[in-house]
Amino acid sequence: MPDGARRFCPLIQHVPGSGPGTLNSVQEAADEIQKTTAATPIDTGDVVRVQVQPPAFDATTYVWSGGITMLSLLSQAVMVLFLTFFLLLSDDLFKRKLVETVGPTLTRKRLTVTILEDIAGQIERFLLIQLLTSAIVALATWLALWMLGVHQAGLWAVMAGVFNSIPYYGPLVVTASLAAVSFLQFGTLGQTVLVAAVALVITTLEGYLLTPALTGRVAQMNTVAIFVGLLFWSWLWGVPGMLLAVPMMMVAKAVCDRVDDLQPLGRFLGE
Repeated sequence: MPDGARRFCPLIQHVPGSGPGTLNSVQEAADEIQKTTAATPIDTGDVVRVQVQPPAFDATTYVWSGGITMLSLLSQAVMVLFLTFFLLLSDDLFKRKLVETVGPTLTRKRLTVTILEDIAGQIERFLLIQLLTSAIVALATWLALWMLGVHQAGLWAVMAGVFNSIPYYGPLVVTASLAAVSFLQFGTLGQTVLVAAVALVITTLEGYLLTPALTGRVAQMNTVAIFVGLLFWSWLWGVPGMLLAVPMMMVAKAVCDRVDDLQPLGRFLGE
């Protein structure tokens, strides 16, 4: 980080149109204001002026807060894994209970079984497509970063594949991280923009061309519904909610498409 700061300061000082002495002029003006303020007499009466000394940088505090955040994320992930595991174990039990609860008529029971099978098929296809597209994004990112000479290209490729499962936010996080890493490595704005643009192009092509072609029209939802669902579930469950937002929205859409009274909502969620 200190090396990156030393590289960043000359770039700011030589911004086109700002002049070579812009930062110096701002600093001199700030010094003059400080001197004027210090020289101005202030009638404090009997009040004793106390200067609060700000605490020095304490790395332990930042490490401790970061560790607490990581433990919270890990605990949420473990709870989601246990919940998923127990639901998979009780799949047949809950299916039978749900069929028995919906009503005595055979039509309702058949409709319930159809909805459950539709949900299972859509989620299975979604997970397979997500794994395939994440692997393609990771491979393409590794090749691009390796050709551009970015250090630890394999690590950043894996991160790109993992964050690719989070709509909208994931590609932005990967792009911003690669921009920061490339600037620290190369020290030039041109190379930084190139690396970030390549990463953004890869995820954009995957999101707008590959995934829609593999998913099909049935399971597709409009961007507004996905974004609202992403905001809601991330607010409710944090990072696990961001990962599970799209599958849960697909479950809701499958139910709405099969129930007559909820079909208008299903059409609203779809494209």
